Amino acid sequence: MNNFILFRCGLITCCLPCVTFGQIAEIVDEGKSSCASQGCVYGLLMIVSCHWIYSCVYREKLRKKYGLESEPCCDCCVHFCCDPCALCQEHQELKLRGHDPSKGTSLSICITIVIVLVIVIISYIATLLVS
Repeated sequence: MNNFILFRCGLITCCLPCVTFGQIAEIVDEGKSSCASQGCVYGLLMIVSCHWIYSCVYREKLRKKYGLESEPCCDCCVHFCCDPCALCQEHQELKLRGHDPSKGTSLSICITIVIVLVIVIISYIATLLVS
């Protein structure tokens, strides 16, 4: 296993988990949803700390798609306890199965949308704090 790839996935996931989630969701949904749209939904759910529930649903879809066991605990526990680790694990699982999560919707488009979303969220929070 290439340590640089794992480091890159971990770095992106720690800084912008919505990008990694969007890539995973796009593959699991077989292109029926885009990285950008799924990443934005995930980002919005992060505001209210419910993102782990959404990513848990996709982990379950991934497991069913490839016949994977839910070990050592249920999907929701994994995402609740360490969502970035779970996302990296799912990302790596897709790579091992021949998918390239960074293909499909351009990563730069996905990151741009997420950055815009973050700016909007920060602006909104700032207006709440000022008033």
